[in-house]
Amino acid sequence: MMLNKKHWLGLVTVLILGSCSPKITTVKTEPVKKPVEKEKPAEKKTVKKFSQASISLLIPFKLNEVNLKSMSKADVEKYAMPIDFYQGFKLGIDSAAASGLNFKLNVYDTQDDNAHIGALYKNENFRKSNMIVGPVFPEGLKYISNYSKLNNVPVVSPLAASEPSDFNNPNLISVVNNIDLHATKIAAYISKTFNPSNSIIVIINTKKTEDEQFASPFRKYFQTLTNGKFIVQEYPSAFAFETKMIKGKQYAVVVTSSDRAFVLPTIEKLYKLKNLPTGGYALNLFGHPLWYKQNYPADKLQGLNTVISSSYKIDYRSANVISFIKKYRSKYGFEPGEYAFKGFDEGFYFGKLMATYGEDYLQYITKEKHKGLHNNFAFVYDEQFGYINTSLMLLKYKIFALNIIE
Repeated sequence: MMLNKKHWLGLVTVLILGSCSPKITTVKTEPVKKPVEKEKPAEKKTVKKFSQASISLLIPFKLNEVNLKSMSKADVEKYAMPIDFYQGFKLGIDSAAASGLNFKLNVYDTQDDNAHIGALYKNENFRKSNMIVGPVFPEGLKYISNYSKLNNVPVVSPLAASEPSDFNNPNLISVVNNIDLHATKIAAYISKTFNPSNSIIVIINTKKTEDEQFASPFRKYFQTLTNGKFIVQEYPSAFAFETKMIKGKQYAVVVTSSDRAFVLPTIEKLYKLKNLPTGGYALNLFGHPLWYKQNYPADKLQGLNTVISSSYKIDYRSANVISFIKKYRSKYGFEPGEYAFKGFDEGFYFGKLMATYGEDYLQYITKEKHKGLHNNFAFVYDEQFGYINTSLMLLKYKIFALNIIE
């Protein structure tokens, strides 16, 4: 996201608001007039409403590093993520406040430093938090886990695609889908759409740590959940796979890498194998979720019927998306980036839960599914690892664009 003058001014505003240590911004949204509630059936549980819901947002603005006089435009770009997320989150809370609840949003600059997070434990406003959103990065989330467990306060992991098991915190709310969920989503789709009698599943896996993280749960799915119905083969490259191919078989080829230097020639090779002059092989390609942000030849991906999983996709034709963009543009003077959409969805979802269910909002997080502008939420609860968002979509290349198929 490119920053213009107003974006620079937004950064200056954050600087002014964050002038003490730890750096804190307190924002109070005003609710609209609360509508008259209909009489509820006597058997329903009475909602214990908040008088004011307090949310602490922990973001690595790194204001201590900012010097507007000497910074280049490229230098400032790296600060776009926290500013974008904060501003989107604030708009989401503002929208949730329309339900009739006051919110107190305390914003802290963690400077991506655990010492700054630890200093907050003595801060009165922070200690009154009904929910903590952040820290953004895994190390900070690990650091705050003990505080979360000792004080029984929910902590939202807003952006990290980490394994919930890395934190061992039953109060953790993991928003971004981990790689296991992506692999399982792809595996379930293949299991559902391919006939085991004439299909072979091929895993192309270099065995690098990152590739194995995707391959392992995918492999495990077919070992344990399909009763061995499918033939599963594994190769280090498409070139090794070529020597074992059989005409007449349907191939579901899963490339577990997101390394463009490896993926690009793999796609090229698979495309050639499918389109041999003498008659090609029946190949269908399944890719790593990070392909969504990478650039590969759309014609070849489409020719291979490529499917990838994704946590998010923005429909810019949607009335709600158009409305959000207009509000964001009007309030901040520039276009919302990816993290503004993420921030809005999370701010609105959790704010609405608090406004609707009051102090018992956590009891309803697994019951309240949500379709956002950018993310969808469908949480399950694990007694050891907390609340995990399981909502994922599958995208397929069609008409040279990614389209939702599930």
